[in-house]
Amino acid sequence: MSVRELPASPSVQLGTLKAAIFDVDGVLLASPHEHAWREALSGIADPNLFTTEMYQANVAGKPRVVGARAALEALGVPDAARLAVSYAERKQKWLEYLIQTGGVQAFPDALRFVQAVLSLGWPMAVASSSKNANDMMRSVHLVSGQNLFEVFDVNVCGRDLPHGKPDPAIFLIAARELQIPPAHCFVAEDAPAGIEAAHAGGMTGLGVARHDDAALLRTARADLVVTSLDEVAVDELAEGRMCRKPA
Repeated sequence: MSVRELPASPSVQLGTLKAAIFDVDGVLLASPHEHAWREALSGIADPNLFTTEMYQANVAGKPRVVGARAALEALGVPDAARLAVSYAERKQKWLEYLIQTGGVQAFPDALRFVQAVLSLGWPMAVASSSKNANDMMRSVHLVSGQNLFEVFDVNVCGRDLPHGKPDPAIFLIAARELQIPPAHCFVAEDAPAGIEAAHAGGMTGLGVARHDDAALLRTARADLVVTSLDEVAVDELAEGRMCRKPA
């Protein structure tokens, strides 16, 4: 379902989009966060129980310690609150190792979409709770010779905020620094918590279902759900509307 097929709301007026905010992990980059969380479970719980579905529903998009506790609680680990800090630290060490050994890849459709939005002349922000997002983006280069980190006008990655997603703070900060009202921004997210945060901030939510999890994103009230960013109609976007390309 496209935004055009939804009734207008006071916070999102159709045909008025003019800025983009991107999450990083799962939207722009196939980064090794999930892999790191799974490997770090060894000795705490069975890593095989840490599925992609569980990661997307409970961990993705959340600050590190919050995500660690959510994962342990979802797995039924006793004393999850106490173990969350050490689990998060182990996950970070695994992540750093995976980044150093080439574990970060960009999604080709994401790079094409970023370039398309850039060609519209739209201001763009990148907003992730991950403190590793910037280093990962610097490792990805575009055809223009720029690295991915350099193409965004505003960067809100890894900042210490009182609350993580689904709290909208990170996206509201991005909109403020872009100097664009939230109602004129869309947020590209792969996690339900991120879509919920976009809506809480009065923004259009573009759900990217890379893990056969479109239903979760729709339940979180994504305005449009795609499996590839190539599905977004850029010509409609140029007119301020978020729509799927015709079949």
